[in-house]
Amino acid sequence: MKKDELLNLIKTKEGYNLEFKEKMGSNLGKEICAFANSSGGKIILGVKDSGEVKGIKISNSDISNIQDIARNMDPNFKVDIEIVDNLVEVNVGEGERKPYSIGGKFYLRIGANSQQMQRDELKKFFQEERLVLFDEKLNPSFDLNKDFDFYKFRRFLNLAKITGGDNHINLLENLSLIENKKLKNAGVLFFCHRVTKFFMQGIVSCVLYQGKTKTYILDKKDFDADILSNYENAYNFILSKLNTNYIIGREREERLELPEDAIREALINSFVHRDYFSNGHIQIDIFLDRVEISNPGGLISGLSEDNFGKKSLPRNPLLMDLMLRANKVERVGSGIQRIKESMKNYELKLEFVKNEFFTTILYRKSFEKSGTNAGTNAGTNAGTNAGTKLSELQKNIISEIKNNFFVTAKEISKVLNKDVRTIERNLTKLKEYGLIERIGPKKSGEWGLKND
Repeated sequence: MKKDELLNLIKTKEGYNLEFKEKMGSNLGKEICAFANSSGGKIILGVKDSGEVKGIKISNSDISNIQDIARNMDPNFKVDIEIVDNLVEVNVGEGERKPYSIGGKFYLRIGANSQQMQRDELKKFFQEERLVLFDEKLNPSFDLNKDFDFYKFRRFLNLAKITGGDNHINLLENLSLIENKKLKNAGVLFFCHRVTKFFMQGIVSCVLYQGKTKTYILDKKDFDADILSNYENAYNFILSKLNTNYIIGREREERLELPEDAIREALINSFVHRDYFSNGHIQIDIFLDRVEISNPGGLISGLSEDNFGKKSLPRNPLLMDLMLRANKVERVGSGIQRIKESMKNYELKLEFVKNEFFTTILYRKSFEKSGTNAGTNAGTNAGTNAGTKLSELQKNIISEIKNNFFVTAKEISKVLNKDVRTIERNLTKLKEYGLIERIGPKKSGEWGLKND
């Protein structure tokens, strides 16, 4: 490799297939072992973790020591070493006799880190999950001239803070996304115009229901763009359907009813850890009392219940690497713990269901007001309180408000099959009767039921 090519590779930063070392050290064997157990990669000596090139002096004895490290792995292994000016490139191929160990320890490459695993975990993982990796398969249907979205590619490079020229093919090669002029599935998911052209199961379906069951649908959206756009659109859909609470303290603070960290992490997990070979798709269901985020593919083979949330075995490691680079994942293996902590801080219930699908259930707070009979009494005593007998429509509107104090006129109109203006007129009458009141801003406020 030429020096300028190596420098362009360094600009892509550390990742799933690339590791920097400022100097030789005792943990070099760990990195070689992890790459051999994964999809291979390169270790560049003479470069700081930040990507700053420092250079390194290396002797023939040092080169022999690196080769000995690989040969002494179990089973033995071989690496190729190339000296490029003042840098050393250690090329580690994907191992053919996995799993490999060094010093009795087993490592796997996850994102930009090498994680120690137990032998039984890795053995089961390789046997059942890594025979064929969806995200690393070449996609013969994708035309790099017609199907590649340069805008989405530039957006990714900006998010990942990657520089290195305008040659997108070289950048894709440095990111291990292209081979024999064919893009891998991970690259297709990131840089396609529409994911459904290549994978019908790539859509994300978001549904808002009335109440706590799937009987009545209030709103539904299917997203089928690239993976980052689908993630962002699904995230915004969820937020648009949740309520804002007001925390009273020294200053009144607005806070979404569910922690945004939990929503983000659950969504990212559904994209990164899903089984893309399955015909199922990511499903987001929003009920009155909970939000469910589901993806095909249960707990990955090799990961025990005891290690759930503590270790990470991504079903799609290259996809995970791209999400890490785009700063959509904070750090490998922390997602489940972050969901647990953020839900605990909100004092909300959390549940994980692990079968053919993996489902994260984020429970919403109950919005019942003090005085649980307020809605009932308001309807019953309407004639007395307002001096007017309520219509059936007005009673039904009060019932909807009782079920959800954050319900909008538009949502009520859909449930009751009336136009929005009719609902708004009746809401105004109910306010005039003194039976309901609007608390807070028009868009993010809530309804209150009065009981004189």
